[in-house]
Amino acid sequence: MPLSIRTEDLRKVFTSAPPAATMAGAFSLSRAPARAKGKKEKVEIIALAGLSLEVRPGEIFGLLGPNGAGKSTTVGILTTRIRPTAGRAWIGDRDVWERPVAVKPMIGVVPQRPNLDFSLTVREILTFHGAYFRLPAAERSRRARELLARFQLTERADQLPRVLSGGMMQRLSIARAMMHDPEVLFLDEPSAGLDPQTRLLLWEIVREYNARGRTIVLTTHNMEEADELCRRVAIVDHGRIIALGTPADLKGSIPGGFVIRMQFHPRSPALLERLARLPGVTEVRSVGENGADLYADRGGPLVPPAVAAATQAGADISDVHISEPSLENLFLHHTGRSLRD
Repeated sequence: MPLSIRTEDLRKVFTSAPPAATMAGAFSLSRAPARAKGKKEKVEIIALAGLSLEVRPGEIFGLLGPNGAGKSTTVGILTTRIRPTAGRAWIGDRDVWERPVAVKPMIGVVPQRPNLDFSLTVREILTFHGAYFRLPAAERSRRARELLARFQLTERADQLPRVLSGGMMQRLSIARAMMHDPEVLFLDEPSAGLDPQTRLLLWEIVREYNARGRTIVLTTHNMEEADELCRRVAIVDHGRIIALGTPADLKGSIPGGFVIRMQFHPRSPALLERLARLPGVTEVRSVGENGADLYADRGGPLVPPAVAAATQAGADISDVHISEPSLENLFLHHTGRSLRD
């Protein structure tokens, strides 16, 4: 029977010295007072700020957001690698942090960066993983052979992983995670750095594994990947869920659907009001110092009147960009910035 996944008010605060904290990306930073004179002042890095979600049994669920949003921290907590500061998490009916030993055999994990043992051959990496989960020798050999074939690694089976390309290493990492046939599979940025052909192979394998009744959670900032694979998506930013639903429903919630981003100078309230009155425009938002996003029910046909309105207001236009309805647009609408910022 497929397993569900649930988190309840997950919070995670990392504490580090200021130099390390400055590399925290989009994490929220807040200074904690020094405990005693002469000690280094600490910086709290808030990775998760009360994240609650439920992944239904047997679905492919996506955590979408930019680097530093809290996606990998969430996966780390669910896979027993990161202890939460507060909150709880469950795989099926098992509390991840009350019963971590019972949870481990139920899950397979593909980290963001390959962590392969470079002293073993490709085949040995799989069979060793199977032995760790107490699979019989004959079963280990059979599963390794099948996975090597499915991931197109048979010809590399007796080589060390250091001779593999990055895409091959990623395929091997996913094959290793599937070796003990876990009921839940976590994929952290699985297609990062992959060529288009390898990415399509990965998507096909993920769908096949899900069709066997397995629950899959993947983190990504690739909108196309989330659209293609996920039944539902949670968009995460600054450790919180800002939107949740099917990709189609989320895209349908964008005011007007299309986004026309304009860069011009000067930007005045009068110009923004003029743009907002154009037929088909549902909302106008200021972006940066000299930009505006026009949410509209059409794209190209609206550009000439928008450019004319800006020109008549005395603004110099430096750029116009049109985006069709997408999860990227949804993130722009909620945060004012790109998923890749």
